[in-house]
Order: sequence, then C-alpha cells, then structure tokens
Amino acid sequence: MTIELQNGGQAPAPAALPRLNRSLRPSAKAPVRIVHLGLGAFHRSHQAWYTHQAGDAAEWGIASFTGRRPDAALALAGQDGLYTLVERADGGDSFEIVSSIVEAVDGANVGRLAELVAAPATAVITLTITEAAYRLDADGELDRTAPDVVADLALLAGTAAGGGPPTTPLGRLVFALAARRSADGGPLAVVCCDNLSNNGSVARSAVLGLAAAWDAGLAAWVDANVSFVSTSVDRITPRTTDADLAAVEAACGYRDNSPVVAEPFRSWVLSGAFPAGRPRWEDAGAVFVDEIEPFENRKLWLLNGAHSLLAYAGQLRGHATVAEALADPACLHAVEAFWDEAEANLAGAGPKGADLRIPAYRAELLVRFRNARIAHHLAQIAMDGSTKLRMRAVPVLLAERSHGRSGAAAALMIAAWMDFSARAGTLQDPLADEVDAANALTGTRRIRTLLALLNPQLAEDHAVTELIEGLSGTFTEPAIGA
Repeated sequence: MTIELQNGGQAPAPAALPRLNRSLRPSAKAPVRIVHLGLGAFHRSHQAWYTHQAGDAAEWGIASFTGRRPDAALALAGQDGLYTLVERADGGDSFEIVSSIVEAVDGANVGRLAELVAAPATAVITLTITEAAYRLDADGELDRTAPDVVADLALLAGTAAGGGPPTTPLGRLVFALAARRSADGGPLAVVCCDNLSNNGSVARSAVLGLAAAWDAGLAAWVDANVSFVSTSVDRITPRTTDADLAAVEAACGYRDNSPVVAEPFRSWVLSGAFPAGRPRWEDAGAVFVDEIEPFENRKLWLLNGAHSLLAYAGQLRGHATVAEALADPACLHAVEAFWDEAEANLAGAGPKGADLRIPAYRAELLVRFRNARIAHHLAQIAMDGSTKLRMRAVPVLLAERSHGRSGAAAALMIAAWMDFSARAGTLQDPLADEVDAANALTGTRRIRTLLALLNPQLAEDHAVTELIEGLSGTFTEPAIGA
C-alpha cells in the first residue's frame, strides 16, 4: 500500500486512531527464512524493503533481532512487524506499509536466535551491527584482547556448563551457528550490510576468529558451510521524529509507533553465493556482481567519506545537518577536494572503473545531500569515527601518498576529526578512552598518537603528521549565521 502526499496536503488526524497491525491492514506472515541482526531504521528502509518488494516475498519472512536494547523489537512486535516507510522527496512524501518482518525480537533472546538459525528453512542471515562490532585488529584478524571478545569467549566456554549466552552481536551469531551445526541445518549465507570495505571478508574473519578461539571444529564447519556475501548498501535514513509520527497519522489514518523515513534513492550491490537460496531482490533493483570492490570504494569514499568530513567540519562550523553543512562554501569546497582525490584513485582501479559513472554519481550525491527535507544529523554520522575513518579517509590518503601527491584533502578530514574529538566532550567511539588520552597531549605528539589509532604506518610518517598538524584548526571558526 502506497499513499502519495504532497507538501501542504496533510489533514488533521482524528482524535482517536487505530494502531497499525495485521488486523487493521491484513497481511499474511511469510515463513521465517531470513534472520537479521541489528534491527534499526536502516535495516527497515533497506534490506526489509527490498525483501518486501521481491516477487517471491510471500516465501521470505524476516526475524529481526535488536542489538543493545529491546525497545525497537517491543515497539514493532506490538504492530505484528508492520511499519510505515516514509519516502521523503523534495516534492512531498509517500507512505508504504512494509510487511516483510514477521518477528521482531529482543537481541538478548539468544535462545530464539539459535532456534531460528538452526532451522533448516533459514537460508540467509543479514547483518547491520555497525563497523565497530567486528572487533578486527590492524592486521584484519579478530582482536582477542578486546574486553567484550574476552567476555564473550568466557561465556561461550561456559555455555555447556549452564553459563549465560554471549552478549555481543558477533558472539551471538557464533553461538547460533554452533546450534545450526549441532542440528545439521545445512549451509547458509551470511550477508554483511555494514559500511566496511570487503565487508563479507570482514564478517568471515570475525566469525571464524571467534569460532576458532572457542571451538576449532565449529570454525571448520563454518568454513565449509557458510558463505559470506559482500555488499555495498546505500539509502540515507535519518532518525524518526515526533513530527514524522504525526505525518503518518495525518496521511494514513492510523497510529504507527515505528515508522522509518528514507530518501527516494536506494542501492544494493551484492557479490557471493547463496547456497540455500535467496529472495528475488533484483525485482526491487538489487544488482549482483562478480567483483564488488570498485562499488564498495565508490560508496565508502564518495558518499560515506563526504558524510564523515561534513560531520566533523560541519559541527565545528556550527551546523547540525548534512544539508546545512553542504550549504557552507567551506564545507562544500572540502568535500569537492576530497572527491577529486578519491576519484583519481577510483578511476585508476582498472576497466571496471568505467562502469562506476563517477561524475554522475557525484552529481547525484550533491542532490541527495541538499535534500533539506531529509534531516540527516551530523552528530549521528560522527559516531565511531576511529573505525569509520580507517575505511573512508586512510585508504585515500595512502593512495595519494603512494602516487607522490600530498593527500591534503583526505588529511583534512582526519584533522577535522581530531579537532572535533577535542571539543566533543563525551565521544561515542569504541576507542573513546584512547582518544581522550591522546587529546590530553599537545602538539605533534597529540597528532601522532591520534593518527596511530587510525593507522600506525601513517603515524610514523613525519610528513603526514606535519601535514595534519598544519591543517588543524581549519574549521574552528563558526560559519556566519550558524
């Protein structure tokens, strides 16, 4: 069901409205064949929407588990998994009920997760657990010294003796895969949808690393029976506001406590095997390719890289949203300069670069970023910067330096992050303590220590530390009118 509503066309909502559920909007529940970890707004605007749009959607229900908090699952379960997708374009909103989520479950219910993953009917596990959740070290291996990894390994070791289940998404996934092995549930695919380069390989390294540290036999089974699919995902999905809830009520005539707002643009590129089958996501525009790295880098560097740059530079300049920051000439110039550096390296990736439509992609991004009706908040994008910049700024800087160029635009993103981290107060970052300790230092020593958190190789390069130190403070003056 899709309702079109143009700007200014909203009518007052009735005093008492029914709540959205499958009785109000009849929709048969598909059998669970997909398990998702990371029930959030992006999952619902992207993977769940693609599944809802598939021609064989009636055969593919999703059981979606939350991460740290049960709230989203409780709210969605009260609506039988139904929610409204608000597609927000410059010209107005359209409203669509999405029905592909048939179970919304508290992530702490690891028993239900294991039961569903063990079921032979389950063919796909999708992940949106954030970049930081994979806990890989600089060598791409599981960091077994990370406190939450140590804790999960202790819990996994104690499960046979009646201990508690693991608490992280990675630990829960490994625990559930062990249940599938025990049940002889057969092969399946794990589809990573987090913003990581070679994200399927990252997920594989993390899962195999934790499995091997717990049970070598489980690691061998995972290696032989689980396909790790790489993806490039894209759809700007801001946080839902009270005004969005009111807009749904006015346009649709029901109460929905879990709507999700998204831009009209969406993209999903996938590469990998699905040994137990998959929905016909291509019906909704998903693309399946043999080589995904060029598409990943285009998205990570051009879209996500620009987002990170705007998040730090924009907030330093007094802006709150992507659209506001892009309207600031200083921020726009920094983005264009970074795109020039990134494009030079994307274009040199080989003949596949011609398929990337980079000039058109850049133009599309400017249109999307300028959509002021999508309030994409910079504070949200700024989270987990130490993880994100390793994939968004560091590769471009290294590539530029390897070609004898300065990489000043990529270095400026890092300098803006450093400046922001010193001003932010409470920083939401997996390395928040280390960042705070580094910011207690001064001068070049501070720059080098912060840079080492992103890339130890760059931290040893005196020219790079000098470059970043010289760029520090570029955005410290607030924009006029901000």
